[in-house]
Amino acid sequence: MTHATYHKPVLLNEAIRYLATDPDGIYVDCTLGGGGHSARILQKLSGLGRLFAVDQDENALSYAAGRFEGESRITFIRGNFGYLDVLLPRELHGFVTGILLDLGVSSHQIDEPERGFSFQQVGPLDMRMGSLQGKTAAEVVNEYEYESLRDLLFKYGEERQSARIARAIIQARPLNTTGELREVIASVVPERFRNKSLARIFQALRIEVNSELHMLERVLKKSQMLLCDGGRVVVITYHSLEDRICKNYFRYGNFEGRPVKDFYGNDIRPMTQLNKKVVSASESEISDNPRARSAKLRAAFKNPARGADADNYPGSGSQPASEIKSGFGKQQRPGKKKGGSV
Repeated sequence: MTHATYHKPVLLNEAIRYLATDPDGIYVDCTLGGGGHSARILQKLSGLGRLFAVDQDENALSYAAGRFEGESRITFIRGNFGYLDVLLPRELHGFVTGILLDLGVSSHQIDEPERGFSFQQVGPLDMRMGSLQGKTAAEVVNEYEYESLRDLLFKYGEERQSARIARAIIQARPLNTTGELREVIASVVPERFRNKSLARIFQALRIEVNSELHMLERVLKKSQMLLCDGGRVVVITYHSLEDRICKNYFRYGNFEGRPVKDFYGNDIRPMTQLNKKVVSASESEISDNPRARSAKLRAAFKNPARGADADNYPGSGSQPASEIKSGFGKQQRPGKKKGGSV
């Protein structure tokens, strides 16, 4: 298996251009996958730079450990990026130069029928990004009450036929495979709309199983305590729900899209957008990698803490980042305690 077939990185050049600003910096790839983005980050780093690569998929970590064998600047961490503040050593809080999130399902996961992510292949209704999750898609479709199932299909899938589909699922229970779920959806959705509805329903179930939107909101909020002043967050999203969360947080510092002002009427914005217009893939990249068609990139940097808040900010002290990261140069193999597991 080649690096490209495992996980072809989307918007690679654009992401690294916004992210990698300091060759001596500390970076976090929150969605390691096959290591495409991590490999390019490492190319930009000096011998002093450090990269922490996070993934909840054991297969991805094992594959990347082999790919980067002997590379002393990278540390692998197994866990969900929503708990990044727990996964990263506390000594690094306030000193991280850049955080990268490439959201969604990797091509490799989609291509594995036993993972249950694709409606185009028959497999168990699983959809877990990693074994750290306890709930499967089968539990959702077989155990949720009608109202809960209908609402999540509408909220996370933006599916207009959510009520009809939820009723059909409940009537057809138990459902154990992606093929069975596909048949149920096909029975109530006209053929001309079928593929789009299938994609929306599978997306909604995957988001529910993995708490994807909650984890995204959590890591964005926690980035404030992890980044140094001017530290950057780069996010690649694949649907409007993810993109809206990032856009609102980068613009307003909250997820409601509501401006917040201080006593003097000035906007309180913890971050500043680096690209007010979203970055999309070029036609040539889409032709080479169709997965890039729906990708959108947003980037922002952390504004310096002001006033009394600056004294409580972890990165505002005088200890140099080079001293902070000096103890984390040894490559971390998956399964070891260093870095933690959540």
